[in-house]
Amino acid sequence: MSVVRTHAYSVAESDLEEFLARRASLIATVREGHPGLTHAVLIQLADGTYTDTWHWESAEELGAALAAIPTFPEAPLTMALTKDATAQFGEVVDER
Repeated sequence: MSVVRTHAYSVAESDLEEFLARRASLIATVREGHPGLTHAVLIQLADGTYTDTWHWESAEELGAALAAIPTFPEAPLTMALTKDATAQFGEVVDER
């Protein structure tokens, strides 16, 4: 069963372009070593905050990538442009 990690945060409008570039670089780097990342979806909500959901083939793939975070220099650079960040894990039970 696939799993997701969903992040919620805000990004200053003045940092958005740079954030998107850094996020794209981070996703590419993660996929190089962890191809279980199937897709990532960034949504801007009506209140101006964002949800960023990363879909993984398995909990094991997600766990391996999380363990490797210190090896991804893009991770702290990307998240430095966010504030009020939270993360949640979940398992997909129905997808249509």
